Amino acid sequence: MIVALVLLVGLRAPVFVSGASLANLVTDSTMLVMLALTQMLVIVTRGIDLSISSNLALSGMVAAMLASHNPGLPLPLVVLAAVLVGLALGLVNGWLIGYLELPPIVITLGTMSVYRGMVFVLSNGAWVSAHQMPPEFIAFPLTPMFGLPHLVWIAAATMLAMGFIARHTRFGRDLFAIGNAPHCAGYIGIATNKRLLWTYGLSGMVAGLCGYLWVARYAVAYTEIAYGFELTVIAACVIGGVSIAGGVGSVLGAMLGALFLSVISNALPVLQVSPFWQSALTGFVILVAVLINARGNANRSRQILPLHQSELKANRSAA
Repeated sequence: MIVALVLLVGLRAPVFVSGASLANLVTDSTMLVMLALTQMLVIVTRGIDLSISSNLALSGMVAAMLASHNPGLPLPLVVLAAVLVGLALGLVNGWLIGYLELPPIVITLGTMSVYRGMVFVLSNGAWVSAHQMPPEFIAFPLTPMFGLPHLVWIAAATMLAMGFIARHTRFGRDLFAIGNAPHCAGYIGIATNKRLLWTYGLSGMVAGLCGYLWVARYAVAYTEIAYGFELTVIAACVIGGVSIAGGVGSVLGAMLGALFLSVISNALPVLQVSPFWQSALTGFVILVAVLINARGNANRSRQILPLHQSELKANRSAA
């Protein structure tokens, strides 16, 4: 679908399939991909993280203010500060959800407002503009390395790390077990509270990293950074085949879902379509994806009855 969409838009506007345009598309999709990957792990556990964009905004503001007030501070320390802030905010969610067993949608909806309010408190509603940030702070995300900007390499490393965690570690396998059968996961000794704590912590940590990358990429930090972006992240997961019911999802699917939405958002201006249509198109695609997933689940569940009936007939004939 992604390839078909790119080709169709290219037929209408050939500039869209130029090398520069496709490179810009990949660069623009990197942060959505990174956030969708960790959101996928959260949704797999039957959870949701609505605070991810507020976490990003607060971490990004911390990084921007730290760099602007301390121009001589090494860039790795600034990035580390943003990551640690994001991790701490994510662990708050994980503790409330994992140890106090509170509903994820309620907790993250509350912390979404709290974290967004903390951005106002920290900045007093003021912006941190490009001229206040050190040049290396702004330059790092788009600085090329082996022909690709750092943003792309960071997203690729995140994708490899999440793929390894999801498929080749006990931690990742436990998350799928929790999502498929929470009570059974507890019976076989999986520490659900610890797994949820660090799953939300991991989501927050990546949001913190994206907070720095966002303010540096666009060279501005303000109170409404990434406002509403959490819905786009969740949409990418759903389109990528991640089941809201938990237990089903893949790194590749989340990545492709994010890339699909990035193609749509980049294609609309090229086609001179009003940006207000983007929400409508995204919502339509989500509905189609949910219908397809629900139909697939229904087909799988219907297969149980004929198999069960055949076993009963076999047992009766044997008796």
